[in-house]
Amino acid sequence: MNLIESLVSAAPAIAALRRGLHAHPELCFEEHRTADLVAAKLTEWGIPVHRGLGTTGVVGIVKAGTSNRAIGLRADMDALPMQEFNTFGHTSVHPGKMHACGHDGHTAMLLAAAQHFATHRNFDGTVYLIFQPAEEGGGGAREMIKDGLFEQFPMDAVFGMHNWPGAAVGNFSASAGPVMASSNEFKITIRGKGGHAAMPHNGLDPVPVACQLVQAFQTIISRNKKPIEAGVISVTMVHAGEATNVIPDSCELQGTVRTFSIELLDMIEQRMRDMAMHTAAAFGMVCEFEFDRNYPPTINSDAEAAFSRRVLAGIVGEQRVGVQEPTMGAEDFSYMLMAKPGCYVFIANGDGNHRDMGHGGGPCMLHNPSYDFNDQLIPLGATYWVRLAETWLA
Repeated sequence: MNLIESLVSAAPAIAALRRGLHAHPELCFEEHRTADLVAAKLTEWGIPVHRGLGTTGVVGIVKAGTSNRAIGLRADMDALPMQEFNTFGHTSVHPGKMHACGHDGHTAMLLAAAQHFATHRNFDGTVYLIFQPAEEGGGGAREMIKDGLFEQFPMDAVFGMHNWPGAAVGNFSASAGPVMASSNEFKITIRGKGGHAAMPHNGLDPVPVACQLVQAFQTIISRNKKPIEAGVISVTMVHAGEATNVIPDSCELQGTVRTFSIELLDMIEQRMRDMAMHTAAAFGMVCEFEFDRNYPPTINSDAEAAFSRRVLAGIVGEQRVGVQEPTMGAEDFSYMLMAKPGCYVFIANGDGNHRDMGHGGGPCMLHNPSYDFNDQLIPLGATYWVRLAETWLA
């Protein structure tokens, strides 16, 4: 691997910072300590800082030369509301909060790149270092954009990176097109008329209607959607009744919908709404239908994905730059890619053997209470950030 030597030398100190972040996780829009640390380090290294976008966001500005061209590099900072199972030295000191997705490592990799940029400005233009809050459900990317991210810091393209457990360290994945799905939630309440379960003819039972809907929704996937398109409808919660001999007044269905395109999402939402309303009406009942669109699909632009692959190949070799199989997980970097061209790549986090003694018994997977970021990735991920910016702004 063609790592930048100064990043290798600085990696132990950055890893210590990363472990400090892991020990002090902060949930979405509460990343005050994390933002303070990021801003302090950037300032220490002579990098101008802008704060407050998206509540706790931090943007570092690194300029060199005379070009007006600019590139954005993004890392997320927030943790998850989970109880950590690990007991090693840098385990979370906050019960019920944990860096279980590696955002501490993402922040560390971009900080490592920032430290290098501060003294090695081998480019012509501007690098914007975007430290984003609230990826885990808060839509921090959307909020930073609403607060003027791209107006205050105009950039030609924006790039992101996420660790991916399971593959050996030194491997990356980068692909054009959809790489992560849209994330959406629905809540459907069927209103009937409760009564004695031994005399169902005196009431309007919403439970059979709900059962029909659970089955009918799957025909949207199998009969309304093109077979070559990917989509998921999962009913994950069914709430009705409190006693075995009472027909409930209502039944509530909740769940999630995932797609790789807005067009398919539009169709699924409309078909679900029609089915719910008309099925309830056919049984003499009414239906309340709520559909919340959370994150749009993450779609890499063609040219920027090809560019990222070329940069990665120069670092680890073409054979170690794979094609990212799209995942039905979601990511709010999608909002940035809707506003700007760019690419979201995946860096392999290893199989979990990097974890110190005292790690939990489970696998080292994302959103797992035994997860820990692999510090071996810090100089590798930072090298990608540096080479990406230097090549873009050559």
